[in-house]
Amino acid sequence: MDTNNSEFRLIHTTQIPIRWGDMDAYGHVNNTIYFRYMEQARCEWLEGVGYRVMPEGEAPVIINAACTFMVPMTYPGTVEMRTYAGKLGRSSVETVYEMRIVGQETVFAQGSAKIVWMDTSTGKSVPLPDHLRVLIE
Repeated sequence: MDTNNSEFRLIHTTQIPIRWGDMDAYGHVNNTIYFRYMEQARCEWLEGVGYRVMPEGEAPVIINAACTFMVPMTYPGTVEMRTYAGKLGRSSVETVYEMRIVGQETVFAQGSAKIVWMDTSTGKSVPLPDHLRVLIE
């Protein structure tokens, strides 16, 4: 995932404190927690641009997610989450996440998730909201 590529656009940055409980028996942040960090960044971005992340009406859902762990993160520290938007589909948008420790340029992990807009009453995809499409483009 080369976020320097013009195919990706930085859409949100946030900071998330690493909690002592985020670590596992190996003494570093457990792999499952990275997905929570991505979820938090994604929800902040969506809610920040006016979309509630609630299971009602038309709403965003994730259909796949991945993470590559490059350098272990440990407590104490604060994760800087950079969220990028990539390819837009009729009802979907690719998102990419870079995780750094505040004050460092090293990328500790990279993740991705495909967001699909769906009608929660039918479970079927619907077109991305025009307002969201304009913000991403």
